Amino acid sequence: MGSLPLPAFPAAAAKHGLDESSHIDESALTTLFKSQQSHLNFFFEHIDHSQTLAFTRALLNAAGTVFFTGVGKSGFVAHKISQTLVSLGIRSAFLSPVDALHGDIGILTDRDVLVLLSKSGATEELLRLVPCARAKGALLIALTSVEGNALAAACDMSVHLPLQRELCPFNLAPVTSTAIQMVFGDTVAIALMEARNLTKEEYAANHPAGKIGKSLIFKVKDVMRKQDDLPICRESDLIMDQLVELTSKGCGCLLVIDDRYRLIGTFTDGDLRRTLRASGEAIFQLTVGRMCNRNPRIIGPEAMAVEAMKKMEAPPSPVQFLPVINDENILIGIVTLHGLVSAGL
Repeated sequence: MGSLPLPAFPAAAAKHGLDESSHIDESALTTLFKSQQSHLNFFFEHIDHSQTLAFTRALLNAAGTVFFTGVGKSGFVAHKISQTLVSLGIRSAFLSPVDALHGDIGILTDRDVLVLLSKSGATEELLRLVPCARAKGALLIALTSVEGNALAAACDMSVHLPLQRELCPFNLAPVTSTAIQMVFGDTVAIALMEARNLTKEEYAANHPAGKIGKSLIFKVKDVMRKQDDLPICRESDLIMDQLVELTSKGCGCLLVIDDRYRLIGTFTDGDLRRTLRASGEAIFQLTVGRMCNRNPRIIGPEAMAVEAMKKMEAPPSPVQFLPVINDENILIGIVTLHGLVSAGL
């Protein structure tokens, strides 16, 4: 498939200081991506894994909180890495170096770890913070990319993050150095996750409002309809007498039960259309039990809601609902595809 032609240069662009000389072609963009890949490969090829292991163990064995700090772009990365650790159930927080020097350092204790991110290792705010944090007794770890820098020398431990150069043509804008910091921090976070044997359920408990959490926490019993919301009928009921029940509950089906509320089968609005085409006026004399599906897909209340969705979508053809039964085949609910989607699954 050929590439789409670029739109004509809009006249409105001139209002924003652009002219037709402002452009980039595919070749130049490809070159940039390949250059960034090369710079990142340099990092992976030269990272000192013994330093990385010592850093990871220091975080793993921290008795208190793992604090991250940095200025500018490194500060944003520090905040993100901290939030990743928090999502994994690790006590962590971002400490603003400026605010720390104006009272916030009071949160530091001798049980904590303070990780300082700086490409140059010469960031004034961090260097001013070091003696204050040391006085609090925290373990200080520098993550820097320039050899022999002052910050690394001032901390208890340091990790050198190898940087070939910034992608920026002036070698100034921190676009490769911050990518390296992020990759390093997030990879260490997963190492900590594995070392702590974090389970899917524990991870989901930290993400209850998101799709991740819902897929690992919600069970069928949490999202099913029950009691008065169930479109139930008996197998001896005439189909035409149950049209209101079939349509009013919004499930697109009837759940056929016996006197003990045991599930006999299901009858869907699709079954109604097929029966009408095949039987014509004879449908007025047909019972639900005669035309229902006596071998429907079912699910238990303790099954995960995401498993219900997978079961609905399974071959040979998808279905829109699953009757929910207990161990004695007693109907206790119904879970619908619409209900699962509405719940965020």
